[in-house]
Amino acid sequence: MQALRICSLTAQMRRTVPQLSQKVYDVAIIGGGIYGISVARDAAMRGLSVALVEQGDFGNATSANHHKIIHGGLRYLQHLNLKRMRESIRERTTLIRIAPHLVHPMLFLIPTYRDFLQGKLIMSVALTLNDLISFDRNRNLECQQIIPPGRIISKAECLRLCPSLDESRLTGGALFFDAQVYNPDRLNLSLLLSAAGAGADLANYAQVVGFLRHRNTVTGMRVRDLLSGDMVEVRARVIVNCAGPWIDCVLQLLRGPEQQQRIKFLKAVVLVTRPLVQKVALGIPSRFRYQDKDTLINKGHRYFFISPWRNTSLIGTFQAPYGGDPGACEVTEQEIHDFIQQVNAAFPGAGLKRNEVHFVYHGLLPRVDIDGQPSDVQLIKHYEIYDHAAEEGIDRLISVLGIKYTTARGVAEKTVDLVLQKLGRTHVRSRTAMIPLPEGRMKRFHEFMDHTLGRKVAGVDTETLRHLLLTHGAEFEKILQYGEEDPKWNQLVTNNSPVIKAQVIHGIREEMAQKLCDVIFRRTDLGTAGHPGNECFVTCAEIMAAELGWTKKRLSQEIEEVESVFHRRQS
Repeated sequence: MQALRICSLTAQMRRTVPQLSQKVYDVAIIGGGIYGISVARDAAMRGLSVALVEQGDFGNATSANHHKIIHGGLRYLQHLNLKRMRESIRERTTLIRIAPHLVHPMLFLIPTYRDFLQGKLIMSVALTLNDLISFDRNRNLECQQIIPPGRIISKAECLRLCPSLDESRLTGGALFFDAQVYNPDRLNLSLLLSAAGAGADLANYAQVVGFLRHRNTVTGMRVRDLLSGDMVEVRARVIVNCAGPWIDCVLQLLRGPEQQQRIKFLKAVVLVTRPLVQKVALGIPSRFRYQDKDTLINKGHRYFFISPWRNTSLIGTFQAPYGGDPGACEVTEQEIHDFIQQVNAAFPGAGLKRNEVHFVYHGLLPRVDIDGQPSDVQLIKHYEIYDHAAEEGIDRLISVLGIKYTTARGVAEKTVDLVLQKLGRTHVRSRTAMIPLPEGRMKRFHEFMDHTLGRKVAGVDTETLRHLLLTHGAEFEKILQYGEEDPKWNQLVTNNSPVIKAQVIHGIREEMAQKLCDVIFRRTDLGTAGHPGNECFVTCAEIMAAELGWTKKRLSQEIEEVESVFHRRQS
């Protein structure tokens, strides 16, 4: 029986690409999005030796496109897909439990109207069924984390919660709780730190360019270090392809470039705008027709959600077909215009203007075409775990096609079960649902936060301390230690954000930040809600240059690269 590994309390990430060639791993993972990260954590915690390589930065592609909502699966009622609902409810509870600093219950409002399918009666039935199906949703949660039952409210209460709603035909609303993640990029990193603490070897900016084979068995992969240009061979007994939109591109390295891509994708888009709602997330039916051929209750439209986040609103998710290179995916100005029109048509009180869109998140998710028409698309309903030995006669290769951020941990557990089977190892039960993340190791997070905020911390104001607690949880004192060494690290990076310089230096020294984009968008949240100002870029770039030995030319290139990201995500 293999020993179960529990993550180190002082986990850190070290990028040592050459060392990846020095041993044979039990499992090597391609792709550092939420699915690859979750597989790495589960496998390492079950005692397997693990390597993970990511061609960009961890969580930089589809996993960075996030509405910040951890869904409990209420919308699956229209399909009567109780299995999928139960899976979503279980994983929502898990994330609240293992990452209490990052994942919190959030109130949702869906207005009801003088229409049967949007009326109080059917919404009341839906909320009752949701509460019955999620009877154990609060198991092992602290009292401040619980998900209360849903309820129907009056028109007056609905308008108090959201005064901008159109009163015509409005009869009231359905209130229920789901969850919101304060910072998905920090959640990705916390999961990575957990994997590293259990022994996983990780490398960003490391691209798989080929496979090693012995007859029909995959034995490893060739990896190019994109920062140094060096090539290494990573040998492993099982390889798991979690490359997301690049899943077919990776398989073409094995099958040959003449093989067409089998998986179609849609562009999923979330807008970051001025605040449209305050204390409640609002679910609004689109005025555009939408046909879901699999639903048992066909409402004829999709809902999109407007949720409060920091000092902005997040609106989405909008969908559009995409058939090009995954790395070239962009949101066009026309698409942004069309999405704004959809928002204003469904929610006239928003009065959203183009200059009020501060940032645009987008990512690629697997799709199916409705009636063969690529212009009318929908997300596939179920994740897939492909065993290439069973399907193509290629042994020791598994591909994972994920569709939902919330359920990545559960899919990873099933994937590692298959890995253990292929290795011929004794089954070891997964513990990833119960072991808190390194930054989530505290009881009663809200009491912990209140107690900490009551302390006086030299050089750090209350707003900054609150931000550190919500971002780094139980590990916030690691960040403050930099300020004890040198008070300058307690300084704000910019007056527009509570982020301090210590978080930048921590991201470089402990969390494998290699580029300015890594710091601006993922090690901190300086750039996740809009442009933080050129001075912010210069400050962070100068810190990185001093730490990593950048030349003035490299410093300028890094700033230009970040500016180009904002140009693409705002124009």
